[in-house]
Amino acid sequence: MRSPEPGRRALLDAGRVLLGSENLSKVSVNAITAGAGMAKGSFYQHWPSRDEFLLAVHREFHDTLFAGVRAAIADVPPGVERLRAGIEVYLDGCLADPATKALLVQARTDAGLGGEVARRNALAADIAAEDLTAIGWPDPHSVAVLLIAAIAETALQELDADAPRTDLRAALLRLAER
Repeated sequence: MRSPEPGRRALLDAGRVLLGSENLSKVSVNAITAGAGMAKGSFYQHWPSRDEFLLAVHREFHDTLFAGVRAAIADVPPGVERLRAGIEVYLDGCLADPATKALLVQARTDAGLGGEVARRNALAADIAAEDLTAIGWPDPHSVAVLLIAAIAETALQELDADAPRTDLRAALLRLAER
């Protein structure tokens, strides 16, 4: 039996390419399969719908970002430096991936991604809350929730500028430092 992974990978890669260059509404199953050089039926062997496919792309994107953040902060004790390292890796990762803007904007407007976005934001807030606790915030989890939202907005601002916004990155840390 042949592994489904090469076909699945080709479709995910084609979707990421399309998300980096097209309006999300134009990313159709036909466009995805054409980009992967595959028949339309092969798409449905992996996902029951376009929405499930977009959820898979979103998950893969954030899995990669979270792995990078976790690696960057693994040996840094909770506090400002660990928070800075995590923010920088996340924002640099977003800026490096052309599909980021579509994924972040889609996450704000697509009800099908709402649960996944809430889960990811809660994971990120839990990590940031450890740093905010070390910094001395009395209600670190609430502040972390707001900080995660500000980091996502910074990512969108950087994508619009097509460059890091050092002013916004510095402001994020000033907000967190109390």
